[in-house]
Amino acid sequence: MAVKNSEMMQRDLEVIWHPCTQMKDHETLPLIPIKSGKGVFLYDFEDKAYIDAVSSWWVNLFGHANPLISDKIKAQLDTLEHVLLAGFTHEPAVELAHKLVDMTPKALQKVFYVDNGSSAVEAALKMSYHYHLNLGKRKPVFLSLTNSYHGETIGALSVGDVALYKETYEPLLIANRQVSVPKDQSIAAAKSALVELETVLEKYADEIAALILEPLIQGAGGMHMYHPAYLIGARALTQKYDVHLIADEIMTGFGRTGKMFACEHADISPDFMTLSKGLTGGYLPLSVVMTTDDVYHAFYCDYNEYKAFLHSHSYTGNPLACAAALATLEIFEKNAILEENEKKALYIKGEVEKFKALSNVKEVRQQGMVTAIELQGYDVKERIGLRMYEYALSQGVLLRPLGHVIYFMPPYTIARKEIDKMIKVAYEGIQQL
Repeated sequence: MAVKNSEMMQRDLEVIWHPCTQMKDHETLPLIPIKSGKGVFLYDFEDKAYIDAVSSWWVNLFGHANPLISDKIKAQLDTLEHVLLAGFTHEPAVELAHKLVDMTPKALQKVFYVDNGSSAVEAALKMSYHYHLNLGKRKPVFLSLTNSYHGETIGALSVGDVALYKETYEPLLIANRQVSVPKDQSIAAAKSALVELETVLEKYADEIAALILEPLIQGAGGMHMYHPAYLIGARALTQKYDVHLIADEIMTGFGRTGKMFACEHADISPDFMTLSKGLTGGYLPLSVVMTTDDVYHAFYCDYNEYKAFLHSHSYTGNPLACAAALATLEIFEKNAILEENEKKALYIKGEVEKFKALSNVKEVRQQGMVTAIELQGYDVKERIGLRMYEYALSQGVLLRPLGHVIYFMPPYTIARKEIDKMIKVAYEGIQQL
């Protein structure tokens, strides 16, 4: 007998505590049980289809159940499922690392494998602090931008700027200072923010290990966007004041901004780059910290337990995840993905112009394959985002607004007719608020 949505939902709610969720909401808000996925569609247990307009938390690049990625994982499964990466290695990890070194900014020559985005940020923070320590400098403070988000482990939370998290967990957080993110996508805003950045660095550089930022788009911060000029200036200032630059490309990497990596828009090479999400095409958890030979050699010495980098994960460099990542990169290599994305982004840009005429729309902004519609005139208690989420689901589209910001970040395989439906549903939903 076929399983119904209601049955699966009830079984779930008996035992599962969901992330980023007030579970009491599900007394009235239906949980959507997904049975399968194909391309840009997700299907529930009663065969209703939903366009995955948010790439399932920004991870899916080439559609669900992608044949190439699935086949590569299946082949790897029959060869090697896992081996520790301490004292051992394996071909998928080696090949993937070489590919990442070849495709990322030129100064990034070493790959450190981790498990997920937050863990990659943790590793980068520790690596930066430990680097300075190995050189005889104690620099225990990090610098980040207002409105930022870098994950939800303790270190990652410390360098983020999500008020709810910071207020709740403040006693647990590590030392962090913040400077203002550019207020918009103008060059003037970038220059203004750089003035503040230099003022802080000039005064506190001796205690600051690194500046961490999300290049061009602050994802969880309402898809706030800024000009590449800020990245150029930030790279120059961090070099001037002997502070590392950590580019958190966990969301922006692998084509989301219109180039393979957001740093390419500014032609900069950071000291660290964190990558995850789209790295495996949305299939398996995997993340990396890319860094420089200079950082690597600060830890390279005859045995000294205090100088070695102290960080590990059981599933670091998992062969199945590496196989998924290699398949994902193969799709980029064999297809004009970025060129096709440019056409789709241009089409989306034209189609969302009409949102600007709605009185409850404050701003429409876009960077590559990420488009955001920011609403205005609502109190946070009205939970506008939740209302939009419910409406879109009823129309067969998965949107997961960030508060009063509705955004599109679909898989790159989305077709024009699916783009049209995604935009139509969002437009009608905003009209009805």
